[in-house]
Amino acid sequence: MQANEETIVKNIKFKKYINEDKIRQRVLELAEQISKDYAGKKPVLLLTLKGAIIFAADLMREISIPVRVETIIAKSYGLKMDSSGEVKLIENPADLKDRDVVIIEDIVDTGFTMQSLIKRLEVFEPKSIEICTLLFKPKNLQIPINVKYIGFSIEPLFVVGYGLDYAECGRNLKSIYIKSE
Repeated sequence: MQANEETIVKNIKFKKYINEDKIRQRVLELAEQISKDYAGKKPVLLLTLKGAIIFAADLMREISIPVRVETIIAKSYGLKMDSSGEVKLIENPADLKDRDVVIIEDIVDTGFTMQSLIKRLEVFEPKSIEICTLLFKPKNLQIPINVKYIGFSIEPLFVVGYGLDYAECGRNLKSIYIKSE
């Protein structure tokens, strides 16, 4: 393998899965679509922390319309490699009434986190709620969730890099990696 094709995170070997050039290109495409869909509006980008921070930063710099940015913490993995099914939400209160909200997420896996988040956001009476995710695992989806903007649909693999972590490590990798067999 070429340099940087493999990496070690918390003593586990990972191999490159989606390189930074492909990610950059897809981010540009998503930003263009969001800019087009919300032309004449000022949507609220709701960033889910910590995982979506790098994706969200790159995405919002490419969106060509005015946006407002808010954050929320939504956790379901903890220190494991699979979703716990229990979702912990820590919100940053914001005025979302009658606003178009675009949730910026790192990965939609089972759908439990998104279901909990959408249910919580509906209390604030937004005009609309859409989801923009870097990664989507359709084979793992256990709850019907409509994801309007998808960076990459992937198999049910464990991934790190570009904001995604394993036990709080690996977020700073420029590409996305999968666990080596």
